[in-house]
Amino acid sequence: MAPVLEKQLPGAAGAGDNNNEEEEGHNLWTSILSEVSTTSSSKLPSGKNILLFGEDGSGKTALMAKLQGADQNKRGRGLEYLYLNVHDEDRDDLTRCNVWILDGDLYHKGLLKFAVSAQSLADCLAVFVADMSRPWTIMESLQKWASVLRDHLDKLKISPEDMREMEQKMVKAFQEYTEPEDATPSSPQRRAQTAGEDEAVVLPLGDNTLTHNLGIPVLIVCTKCDAVSVLEKEHDYREEHFDFIQSHIRQFCLQYGAGLIYTSVKEEKNMDLLYKYLVHKMYEFQFTTPALVVEKDAVFIPSGWDNEKKIGILHENLSTVRAEDPFEDFITKPPVRKLVHEKEINAEDEQVFLMKQQSPGRTASGSPRPAGRTGQPNVTSGSPMAAVKKPDPNMKAGAANEGVLANFFNSLLSKKTGAPGSPGSPGSGAVGAGVQGSAKKTGTISHYSALTSLMQLCQIDMTSLQNDD
Repeated sequence: MAPVLEKQLPGAAGAGDNNNEEEEGHNLWTSILSEVSTTSSSKLPSGKNILLFGEDGSGKTALMAKLQGADQNKRGRGLEYLYLNVHDEDRDDLTRCNVWILDGDLYHKGLLKFAVSAQSLADCLAVFVADMSRPWTIMESLQKWASVLRDHLDKLKISPEDMREMEQKMVKAFQEYTEPEDATPSSPQRRAQTAGEDEAVVLPLGDNTLTHNLGIPVLIVCTKCDAVSVLEKEHDYREEHFDFIQSHIRQFCLQYGAGLIYTSVKEEKNMDLLYKYLVHKMYEFQFTTPALVVEKDAVFIPSGWDNEKKIGILHENLSTVRAEDPFEDFITKPPVRKLVHEKEINAEDEQVFLMKQQSPGRTASGSPRPAGRTGQPNVTSGSPMAAVKKPDPNMKAGAANEGVLANFFNSLLSKKTGAPGSPGSPGSGAVGAGVQGSAKKTGTISHYSALTSLMQLCQIDMTSLQNDD
C-alpha cells in the first residue's frame, strides 16, 4: 500500500498546483478587466453643452473668450459656437465642452434646435447673463430668456418619465448640498466622491424653491460688476440699491435652483471661480469654495446654499423701499441726457456787410439814424468853406483875395457867435441843432482858436472886417 500512496501523493499535489495556477490566472484577468473598466468609466465624458443667454452688449462672448484664454473675441451673429478645454490632472485626460451663445435678438431663438435636442438635454447647463452696468434691465432680461428656454424645452417633446427623472435629479442635488470642507484636498480637480454610509439629512424645499424646474443646472452670471462704482458716482446708487437688486436676483435663482456669481472681465474678478464652478457642475469635479456674500461686487452663491431666511438678511438694510416692491419701481432707468447742440453762426459775407453799411438810413458808423433826426434837411453846406462866396472874375486879384477872406471870416463869426437867427444858433433848424451843448462849446472854442491864428497869419484887422460887413 505504501508504494501506491507514494505514487498518488505526487499526482494529487500536481493537480492542486494546476488548480491554483488557474485560479491565479483567472483573478489576474479579472483585475485587469476591472481596472480597464474603471479607467474607461472615469474618463471625462464628451458632448457636454453650455447654453448662454443674454442681451446684446451684456458681455456673453467676452466672458467665454476670457475663460478660453483668448485676448480678442469676435462677436458673431445668430448662434455662436465656442468650446472650453477641460483637463483632468488626476487621469491626465482632456476633453472639450461645447459652448453655444444665442444672439440677443429674439428673432434667432429658433436656432436653439441646433444646440439642444431631446437626447443632449441631460448633458446641458444653462447660463443667463445679466448686465450689472444696466441694472434696470436685469430682471426683465432674466425672465425673458428663461421663458425662451422653457418654450424650447416644451417643443422637444421629452417623455414625461425622462423629464421627471431629470427634475428629481435637480431636486436631489439642491437638497444634498453641503458646505465644502476647509481642508485643502490632495488634488483640486479630483472629482467629488459619492456619499458614504452617513448621509446628510435631506430638508424639504421651500415654497419658492424650484418652482420652475427645467431639469438641467442653471447659473446666473452678472457681468460688468466693475460698474458698481460708476453707478454710485453718476446715478447716486447706495448700498440699499445693490441689496435690493441682489435680493430679487436670488429670489429668481431659488425658483430655478440656480447658482449666482458676480464677475468682471475687465478686472478679472471671479473668472477663475466661474470656470471651476462650471466644470464642477458639468463633470463633478470637487469644489471647495464656500458662498461669498460680503463684497457687493463679488457675490457667489452656489446652487443649494440659499434659502428665504438668508435672503431676508438683505431686507434688514432696506429703509426707503420694501422687499416685495416691484423691481422696476425702485431700480428705474435714468433719463436720457439730450445733447444740446449750439446753433452754428455763419459769418456774413464781407461784401454784403459793406453794402448794408452804405444803404440809406444809416450813419457813417453803420448804425441806423436816430428817430429825432429823420426830419432834418440834408444840408450840404455844413462846413465853413461851403458858405464862402465865389469871387467875381471882373475884380482884381488883390480885391478878390480880400473879398474871399472877408466872406470866409464873416461866415465863421456869424456861425460861432450864437446870435439869434444865425445858422449856428440853438434856435435854428440847421445842421447841428440837435447836438448837445458841450459839443457846441467845444466846437466854438476850437473854431475861434483857428480863426485867431489865421487872422494873425494874414495880418487882418478885425475892426476893418466888421466895417466892411
